[in-house]
Amino acid sequence: MRPAHLSDTRLPELTGTLPPWPGECVSADGCEVFLRRTPARRATAEPALYVHGLGGASTNWTDLAGLLSERLDGEAVDLPGFGRSPAAAGGDYSIPALVRVVTGLIEARGRGAVHLLGNSLGGLVCLIVAATRPDLVRTLTLISPAMPGFRTPGRSDPLIPLLLLPGFSRLAERRLSRLTPEQRARAVIELCFADPTRIPEQRLAEAADEVRRRNELPWAMDAFTSSLRGLVRSYFNRGAASAWRQARSVRSPTLVIWGERDRLVHVSLASRTAAAIPDSRLLVLPDIGHTAQLEDPRTTARAVLALVEDAAATQGARGSA
Repeated sequence: MRPAHLSDTRLPELTGTLPPWPGECVSADGCEVFLRRTPARRATAEPALYVHGLGGASTNWTDLAGLLSERLDGEAVDLPGFGRSPAAAGGDYSIPALVRVVTGLIEARGRGAVHLLGNSLGGLVCLIVAATRPDLVRTLTLISPAMPGFRTPGRSDPLIPLLLLPGFSRLAERRLSRLTPEQRARAVIELCFADPTRIPEQRLAEAADEVRRRNELPWAMDAFTSSLRGLVRSYFNRGAASAWRQARSVRSPTLVIWGERDRLVHVSLASRTAAAIPDSRLLVLPDIGHTAQLEDPRTTARAVLALVEDAAATQGARGSA
């Protein structure tokens, strides 16, 4: 593990707040998922795949994907049951099932190995993909990955533990139903951001619209609670199946980014995660929460670019040796 650095490469100037990138449904591992595409600004751009966290969506990557579009030809997936993807086949929201979806998606797209980026739940999934299928991953970026650890940060959402208990998900659902979509969207931002005032009004409106849309989906709450339970079940894996053992198997150049004020996955796991991965760099961002790609996309982009540039330089040096 070594400290991450930031690229000096000039980032695109994004005018205003970008709308969500367009997308379509595609097939992955026998199921349909929604995939957004950020058009690359250069023909030489390399393929990238962005994977969101629990309760998130492909729209969580809008700004970061735009900032990286000079170098990366980005695609962002809605995991089964989230965003615009339909419910998981057979209701399987386990971590192994999500790993199969992401692996199948990379293979189905036919773009070769990708720069793989994941946040929270998506970060854990991406780590396992990199550990088990190194041929599919050029570099790995983990933003507050949901690694096993039972230290609860202060001010975490008291409803989340209730969702783990049989029968209590309906109680939590009833409590949430009393909130307007705008209130629910703002509550999520307050949980994920260190400073909720940083979110543009357009992003908050988009989040409220997404809550409104998902309220009409009969399987939306089940997708969330089943994914949460699948995540927690994975924390009890032992031996070769444990996330910490998987981390030691990652061979891709890796960047670990963590917000110092993360309320969902404690920052104390940042150095442990980076230390477990052989070729890793660590960036802890002060005054940032759980979703650095949303709260500080420019710094996040510069760190990702540095990783991609370093990997390219290393590959070039090997090729000329």
